[in-house]
Amino acid sequence: MSKVLVAVKRVIDYNARVRIKPDKSGVDLTNVKMSMNPFCEIAVEEALRLRESKAVDEVVAVSLGPQQVQETLRTALAMGADRAIHVSTEQQLEPLAVAKLLAALARREQPLLCLLGKQAIDGDNNQTGQMLAGLLSWPQATFASKVELDKAAGSAKVTREVDGGLETLSCQLPAVITTDLRLNEPRYATLPNIMKAKKKSIAKLTPQELGVDVTQQLVTLQVEEPAQRKGGVVLGSVAQLVEKLHKEAKVI
Repeated sequence: MSKVLVAVKRVIDYNARVRIKPDKSGVDLTNVKMSMNPFCEIAVEEALRLRESKAVDEVVAVSLGPQQVQETLRTALAMGADRAIHVSTEQQLEPLAVAKLLAALARREQPLLCLLGKQAIDGDNNQTGQMLAGLLSWPQATFASKVELDKAAGSAKVTREVDGGLETLSCQLPAVITTDLRLNEPRYATLPNIMKAKKKSIAKLTPQELGVDVTQQLVTLQVEEPAQRKGGVVLGSVAQLVEKLHKEAKVI
């Protein structure tokens, strides 16, 4: 049975206001709305479309973290994923640790494809997909805006957006693909499917069972909000603009 392994992450909702803790040690998550990372939603949607087109047979969603990430997994199940796996840990995970856990799962599940969002909107690291491909020694295609699978040839054709236009890559399967914004428009989960998802079982594993050390390698020294921008001014002439650029901004 051919399958797609889709990684989903629980992040602060993109409409929520981000607050910094008073001690500047991190982001305050108290009473903040959480949701699935938007790029992960796109990855789930693309996996479902591949299944609907008979390119794959099964969609497996996986999330890593504390008990609360099961809400994100149930969202993926409500959208249409067949199974869900929760790798349970209270440890804050860095991109390399996430990639190692996903690699261990990929070796267990033997998927045809690993689909991930190109980045999470909390850390904006854009590292996990590339690291996962490196650990598995699989081909990778990042920032995908179109994905086509050819099961007979055992390959994927991926169109990606680059600065100069569009680039089309062909890679052998299994492969790792990360999704960009214009790949698709994620579907909304229907109420009946949301209710069904609440009753579905979620497989649970730990990093220890997968043989992965998730000890943090990085230390966050301080988190600060961006500096407030000064208000703009309307200038009466080009001469005034040049003077301000020269004397105040000191860019000329």
